[in-house]
Amino acid sequence: MAELIHHHTFANGLTLLAERMPHVRSVSMNLSVRAGAAHDPDDRLGMASVLSELVMRGAGERDFHQLQLALDNLGLDYDHGVGPQTIRFSGSTLGRNLPSVLPIYADLMRRAHLPEAELPAVRSLALQDLHALEDEPRTLTLIELRKRNYPGPVGRDSHGTVEGIEALTIDELRAHYRRYFTPQDTILSIAGDIDWPRLRDQVGECFGDWTGEAVPLLDAPRPSPSYTHIDKPGQQTHLALACESVPITHPDYYLARAAVSILSDGMSARLFTEVREKRGLCYAVYATHEMTKQRGCVLAYAACLSGRAAQTLEVTLHELQRLAAGIEADEVQRVQVGLKSALIMHQESTAARAAWLSADWFSLGRVRTIAEVEAAVEALTAAAILDHLHRHPYQDFTIVTLGPEPVR
Repeated sequence: MAELIHHHTFANGLTLLAERMPHVRSVSMNLSVRAGAAHDPDDRLGMASVLSELVMRGAGERDFHQLQLALDNLGLDYDHGVGPQTIRFSGSTLGRNLPSVLPIYADLMRRAHLPEAELPAVRSLALQDLHALEDEPRTLTLIELRKRNYPGPVGRDSHGTVEGIEALTIDELRAHYRRYFTPQDTILSIAGDIDWPRLRDQVGECFGDWTGEAVPLLDAPRPSPSYTHIDKPGQQTHLALACESVPITHPDYYLARAAVSILSDGMSARLFTEVREKRGLCYAVYATHEMTKQRGCVLAYAACLSGRAAQTLEVTLHELQRLAAGIEADEVQRVQVGLKSALIMHQESTAARAAWLSADWFSLGRVRTIAEVEAAVEALTAAAILDHLHRHPYQDFTIVTLGPEPVR
């Protein structure tokens, strides 16, 4: 069945994307506004996270309690999160409830109360989340890696800093809201039980006269190779590393994804087999492909006893670089099966489809069809993946370790 994907960009810059999924009765929405952590002032790191929570403390004609009650009465399973570029507000409910949900989210984007009385509680939650990272060494390691791998604002962690969070004032938060919550480049994506003409008209009624200036898109330059160690007493060492790859806009994107999948997708993938199973060096190891709008990177992580850290790092690097020496046909077939299975799962989930629409539009300015992706996956060959790796070798690594001593 052909995908029923619709698109409309309003005069104020808001983009509406929608996919009708005739076999479901539910609907999911994803509202992405360009106000992420990269836009935090240098001395107010954590502003986006505090603001995203404060927005939910009352909007339009509803105070905090009335807003929560309205969302609960609509059966909305809602969430919000902060990324480098955007703050995302999402939710899922029955399709018949969407017309009642949209005006509420228009209030959140345009008429949030940002009550001063709620700021101490929201600040306290943000500080608790920040302090909780001390008990999450894997997360701490990856946060530091991203700071090094994405120099500048894009590499910031959304948790912020204690100093930045404690310094925030309600006037600063309200000014930030007015500046960054604008329709320009905001993406509203909806998937599920929708009526496109009715949806487009209602979104126009709710958001069409929303105004504001465009927010610049930030990105990170390529880093120089580096090694950073974070001292943390204990018996474990966490290792993370990254190197340059290609973004989704590059013709080699699917080849790059396939290469990483050979390394890391499933228990028969190379990293799991060579580093964990054959040598017993670590209890966790994986690699992934991640992107900003203009950059793609391969990121790998491993965790082990500190006495095995040097060998774990050595073998992990060796496996990444050995990939270009040869790939078996059965490895490519396994990757193809895995990617096709992931596509099928995406087709079954309204939340996954709404997120897909938004991510594609942000990165590509269009939405890929399932048929397009399936064709690209079918076309994968060992020779093509090897050719990609020879043209884009895994090299010039940014490396971060966390543990009792540096890895020599």
